[in-house]
Amino acid sequence: MSFNGVLRTSVSGMNAQAARLASSADNIANSDTTGYKRTSTQFSSLIPESCTGHISSGSVITHVRNEISTQGSLEYTSSVTDLAITGEGFFVVSDEGGASTLTRAGAFVPNADGELVNSAGYYLMGYPVNNGITASVANGFAGLERVSVFDVALEANASTQGVLQVNYPSNAALVAPADLPSANAATAEFTGKTSLVAYDNLGNEVILDIYASKTASETWEIAVYDRADAAPSGAFPYAAGPLVTDTLTFDPTTGDLTGGSPTSMTIAIPNGQPMILDLSDASQLAADYTVLEATVDGNAPSGIDLLEIGSDGMVYASYDNGERVAVYQIPLATVQSPDRLRPMTGNVFQTTQDSGDIQIGIAGQVGFGAIVAGALEESTVDLASELTTVIEAQRG
Repeated sequence: MSFNGVLRTSVSGMNAQAARLASSADNIANSDTTGYKRTSTQFSSLIPESCTGHISSGSVITHVRNEISTQGSLEYTSSVTDLAITGEGFFVVSDEGGASTLTRAGAFVPNADGELVNSAGYYLMGYPVNNGITASVANGFAGLERVSVFDVALEANASTQGVLQVNYPSNAALVAPADLPSANAATAEFTGKTSLVAYDNLGNEVILDIYASKTASETWEIAVYDRADAAPSGAFPYAAGPLVTDTLTFDPTTGDLTGGSPTSMTIAIPNGQPMILDLSDASQLAADYTVLEATVDGNAPSGIDLLEIGSDGMVYASYDNGERVAVYQIPLATVQSPDRLRPMTGNVFQTTQDSGDIQIGIAGQVGFGAIVAGALEESTVDLASELTTVIEAQRG
């Protein structure tokens, strides 16, 4: 073994300890970085083949291990857009160029456009929710877009669907044809009345007065008026006739609608859309006129009053008018070997051949952790341990 070989071997050991110092220095520098995952340096020996009676010096090989799968402690905050993950999974984020990566750094804050951006400048990605449906993809980033809290301002939606479930009293008195609400006379009589709020194309409220009158045995007339046309007294006669009238017939033995009876009404909302009012669960029993269910879709324009993010990543916008709407679904991403991901600048990770392919899913499902709103995952660095490592590396 030559003296040159001794020097080369010794230098490789010093370089290995320098790499260990560098990883500890990174850890110490990021001890307060949200979502940072500690790295450690491990050594293995490299022994060259030697001839009999002759020894050749080897060297040491450095292996850097990224402890990405280690769970950090949670620090709770007062911001609903601060997000943490308990368990497996990563947030999907993108840079300015649209390239998607993974991160556990969930300190997201709305920018000037309302897009949620973390401290490293990466945008949180999510699936937009349209009519309660998300176009999620299990094995890639397709369909994801930047989550924006400004773009979820509620637009006016015209009413198109409604449900009215009423029990009509079987022992109600009959109403004479001349006094039926459909005749729109001042002497109009009716057995029951229900008013529903619907919305036109601009989000204006349209109050529908729905009158029910028994015209014959097991037979009821339903007449719908626009409240805006009501007389000054608030009743008949209306300035215009009914928006729609129809006749319901009931089975005398069951109290349910007969097969020949209509089960819905189409109401022409003034300055709005045709609204289908479902009456299929109506009944005629020996009880009072009782409204069991009355719902109408649509809404008036309203500002956001509150933003909520559930443990499954569903983002809800609560509006001033009491409406609560799901607007985004924040997914989580996993890989088969998280510790084999490649760390990148900005506390993000990229997949490698060793890490395995991306799998996208919903928080709370099998294989995915839960999202905690109003919390941040702390760095997994332990300062005492890192300082001890520095001393050991300097000694080495």
